[in-house]
Amino acid sequence: MENQDNNNSKLKAIILVLSLLLLASLGYMFKMSSDAKDVEKSLTEVTSKKETALAELAQLKTTYDAAIAENTSMSEELIAERDKVVKLMEEVKKFKGDAVTLGKYKKQIGELQAKMNMLIKENEELKVQNQQLSAEIDSTKTILVEAKEYNQVLAGQNEELSKTVEKASKLSILNLKTGAYKVKNSGKEVATERASRADILKINFTIAENRVAKSGDKSYYIQVIDSKNNVLGEKKLVEFGDKSLTYSFISTVQFENNTVNVSENLPGENFEKGTYFVNIFDKAELVGKTSFTLK
Repeated sequence: MENQDNNNSKLKAIILVLSLLLLASLGYMFKMSSDAKDVEKSLTEVTSKKETALAELAQLKTTYDAAIAENTSMSEELIAERDKVVKLMEEVKKFKGDAVTLGKYKKQIGELQAKMNMLIKENEELKVQNQQLSAEIDSTKTILVEAKEYNQVLAGQNEELSKTVEKASKLSILNLKTGAYKVKNSGKEVATERASRADILKINFTIAENRVAKSGDKSYYIQVIDSKNNVLGEKKLVEFGDKSLTYSFISTVQFENNTVNVSENLPGENFEKGTYFVNIFDKAELVGKTSFTLK
């Protein structure tokens, strides 16, 4: 009976020890399970934060790419900052560490975002300035084109006006009359149609009044050609550019914008019979002509 009691006591003691061991084991297993859940939760949070960081970096890169594509004067600085973003993206993709290290990356991302915001703002301001400058340049070009066109119109009008003034300022030769005369001993001049009696050829003409023309001495080249095509008088040659003229004499007249009557004599002897031609030139321009016949 006593042995049976001892055995029961031992059995109870064993059961108690086993129960304690079971409780300890269950406690350890619960702790291990809890720690595993904590680790899993921590890894999930790190992974989520890593993906968020990569998404933020990708957005930064996209923003920089768009700004660089606009090709402003800040493009080089924008490219340098984008390269920093790309480098950090590669580091984050390879990252498998703890939340502390990931926090450092988040800080760098924040700094990059702040720098990007500043650069993008400057870039936008620069674009606005460039647009305003382009508008001013376009406006200036338009004004210059309009001014050029206006100047061309003025030049055309001035040219036409100059031509009109030049045309209006030309003197008109009127009433050109010529003939042969016999000079008597008394000095009296008597008209004749006979070549054998002629002593002089008289050329008369009128310069019309012109208030536009310049006043002062005016010279005309008088050319008298006989029936045998000989130039009478001085027979001097004068050139005007690519034109030349053989003249009989020069008639110089004092012109004061009023009508002037001019009379010139060309003396000679042994005048030929036939038709004579008289031409008046203002330099190379023929301004008057007539003819007469001697018998």
